[in-house]
Amino acid sequence: MSAIILPWKKAYRIIFFDDRRIRHVGTVSLARTTRGIRPEEFMVRRPGASHPKKTPTKDLIIALRQGDVYLTQHDASFEEFLASLQISYSFVDICRICLLEDQITQLSKETQIRCGRELICPDCARKELIRELSHLKKLGKKTRAHIEDLLMEHRDLEAVLAIIQPESLDMKKTLFDRVKAHPVAETQRLDELPIPRDFVDAVSITTLMPAQQLAVEAGLLYGKHLLVVAATASGKTFIGEMAGLKNLLEGRGRLLFLVPLVALANQKYERFSETYKNLASVSISTGVSRLNLPETRSPARRDAGSDIIVGTYEGVDNILRRGRQLRNIGTIVIDEVQMLEDPERGHRLDGMIARLKQIAPKTQFIYLSATIGAPHLLAKKLNANLVTYAERPVSLDRHLLFVERDAKIPTIKRLVFEEFGKTSSKGFKGQTIVFTNARSRCHQIADAIGPRAAPYHAGLTAQERREIESRFAKGKLATVVTTAALAAGVDFPASQVIFDALAMGIEWLTVQEFHQMIGRAGRPDFHDAGRVVILAEPGGSYSRESKATEEEVAINLLRGVMEEVAPVYGMEESSEEYAANAVVARGIEQDLTSMNERMVGTLEDAIPEMEKYKLIHRKGGIIELSPFGRVMAEHFIGVERLKRIRSLVREEDDPLMILADLECRTDEDEQKGR
Repeated sequence: MSAIILPWKKAYRIIFFDDRRIRHVGTVSLARTTRGIRPEEFMVRRPGASHPKKTPTKDLIIALRQGDVYLTQHDASFEEFLASLQISYSFVDICRICLLEDQITQLSKETQIRCGRELICPDCARKELIRELSHLKKLGKKTRAHIEDLLMEHRDLEAVLAIIQPESLDMKKTLFDRVKAHPVAETQRLDELPIPRDFVDAVSITTLMPAQQLAVEAGLLYGKHLLVVAATASGKTFIGEMAGLKNLLEGRGRLLFLVPLVALANQKYERFSETYKNLASVSISTGVSRLNLPETRSPARRDAGSDIIVGTYEGVDNILRRGRQLRNIGTIVIDEVQMLEDPERGHRLDGMIARLKQIAPKTQFIYLSATIGAPHLLAKKLNANLVTYAERPVSLDRHLLFVERDAKIPTIKRLVFEEFGKTSSKGFKGQTIVFTNARSRCHQIADAIGPRAAPYHAGLTAQERREIESRFAKGKLATVVTTAALAAGVDFPASQVIFDALAMGIEWLTVQEFHQMIGRAGRPDFHDAGRVVILAEPGGSYSRESKATEEEVAINLLRGVMEEVAPVYGMEESSEEYAANAVVARGIEQDLTSMNERMVGTLEDAIPEMEKYKLIHRKGGIIELSPFGRVMAEHFIGVERLKRIRSLVREEDDPLMILADLECRTDEDEQKGR
């Protein structure tokens, strides 16, 4: 028989076996004598027996001399004992938990799993994991399977348990994966390019970034339409500036730079006004507020004839929908073009692009996005050359923690201040963006963190948002807590992004939205690395209609692949875009058809419905909108909402009651996912 020896309390446990079958289990204590170290007491039992029998120590020595001897770890006393009796031995890795259960499981580098200071087998590791997960009763099957996969991948039980134990949080053990930084490729100097010298002198950039170099090579400076898909902070905005200012200064027309949110438009307007103050006039077009408040009386220039117009999608589209002209446009930059997938606004962006192509057929179009699915297919639909640069300028660590809802805010607070205590090699403190799903939750989290945190959402005034942006830029805030709905327009240079929720309202984030948001972590001019932390609630959900749970959604988002941009519009969206296109077509049915066909998404045939309610009149090749049809175009509504408004006007005299009914109905539709 062979024997395996392992330390056991203040003695040693000895497993006697042959052919991997355990014959006896013994315990022995050693003592130093005049003859050296010798066995003092030897107890033996058969497997399964509860009471051991005292056995002569000479039987132990005989047994050790007759078979192979294995030690599970170095032990000076037992090794001296064996050496004094000239008994050879070797070392073996055995699952210690199995041995305690009278089983022998030999370990290898391929099978062993670390558990604290010792190594155990996969079966025992799974049992320990299941025991630790037993308090998380809402954990889904997919999540449990994911955690077991992590155990097999990382081979470290404590590292895997760290993702469900935020009170003993060790971020080194919660890493889901790492997106590595890519070394910067050799690029051209700006003064080597065929662009006006005045532009080169005005900007602070001397050398192109890799994505910018690829855009130049794809024909950026020779009028080619481009779809540029590159990570956040890879220099996409400057790609649009190069084309726009070159076309402007060389007499080919003005620059129209469009973004999805007012906050983002204000940021671009202020920077362009400062950078190009000696080269061009700059104005902003974000729509005009009906409220005469201090924060809505913007000092920004609003001249539609300026050389550079920065606008929101709806701000510029409103000009088109009212039948006004935008003349002498040489470059149109559509920033955050992934908004084509937005269920509420995507059709409007899609229609606006088609309308701009109609009124400015010779204009160069530059589409920018950090994340988009199947970009080669979208580029074909947009008739643009594709430029992709997937590498990040700084590395990004993605962490996944399973955290009960009550533990989320304390965990966020700890992570925020842990990051704020760091300073990068560029001299900037670590700052955080926290994404959540509701405005009230923004305030709850910010209040819990303290004065170094601020809520940031669309419910704040423009003045309040600008103040928060300024405090963050100056390093006075450790974090901003914002809603997922503002993800596309949040331009804070943060090193860390934390997800308190994986929903936008009551709807789960899409893979595209998620990638857009995690791209906010880590800027090359500020940080050495970026970090994303997902706090997923086991069994958590934000809608009774959704069967998915937050921890399952987290795994799907981290592993997900973005789908092709191919929206299909319903009657409400289709009729709204049909009316807006009809305004720009000025009654010419051929032009209207051309715009409809240019759209990326698929329109439902809205003509019969609009004719039924006398919203359009057709005569030969001419189509005219009725007054109500023009209301649809100018006020961004479709036929279903128009019908509701007409019905309310007949039923109710009080305009405020009509408005309240419409808003409540909109909220109900949003809650039902419509």
